[in-house]
Amino acid sequence: MLTAGLTACSGASGTSSGGDDAKPGQPGSSAPAAEPGKYRGLPEPCGYVSRDTLRRLLPAGEDESEAEAEKLYRGQATITYDTDRRVGCRWRQEAPEGTRHLAVDFERVVSYQAGVSDEQRAQQLYERQSTAANIPAASGSPSTGPSPSGSGSPAASASPGPHAQGGSGSEKPSGPASPSGTPGAPSSAPSASSPAPSTGPDLRPRVLDDIGDDAFVDDKLSASGSGVHRDITIVFRSANVLVKVTYDQWSTDKQHVPSSEDLQGKAHGLARELDAGHFGN
Repeated sequence: MLTAGLTACSGASGTSSGGDDAKPGQPGSSAPAAEPGKYRGLPEPCGYVSRDTLRRLLPAGEDESEAEAEKLYRGQATITYDTDRRVGCRWRQEAPEGTRHLAVDFERVVSYQAGVSDEQRAQQLYERQSTAANIPAASGSPSTGPSPSGSGSPAASASPGPHAQGGSGSEKPSGPASPSGTPGAPSSAPSASSPAPSTGPDLRPRVLDDIGDDAFVDDKLSASGSGVHRDITIVFRSANVLVKVTYDQWSTDKQHVPSSEDLQGKAHGLARELDAGHFGN
């Protein structure tokens, strides 16, 4: 059904914006043609996320009516100038103890550079976002020093420690665990004052290896005004489409820090759902 929808969308886009997708190498150009993108259309974003998933990420309050929940889960489409190339949807849930926001964005990349395919251009744009977020390369080697933070967030913002999490949570995002320590450094026996090594999941900003062709997750924690705010961002590339999931929670109680493990786990599950649903075979 999804494949059929994409085919229909592709046919419409060929009529409405075929000129926009024209590349060097086509009639009238002497440059060699680059390989066209795998995907020629985008989904309708507000209806694309399942209601069950929305209920998990934005659980309805006890006093929330069915009509209010329906309005929340309907979402609000992002205003774009070309829905054949970029679409998105936003959801906002307000409660006395704080708010939650969820957003999904899809961008179909088209290259206009001679000899550069749509997929290659999408990879360039993905790498630009990964570099801007200071995401460590997936080299397979253990990280050194403090955990990196792509946005000036405290090092503890993505730490699984009990004080930073406000609870252990039950959902654990996938991804390779990074052993602590510095490669090549001489080993030493732990002292009585040394903290015990963490056995929880790796929650630092990092590359994800189970979504799309390339993916990363970023985790930021900030305190402002009378509350504390945690933002989770997952960006992944599948062929010539870039997808961005942003999920954040603001708590009015600074003693209750939004859980990295909980928010990352839910955002990760949504990203995998989008990848499998729209881009799977």
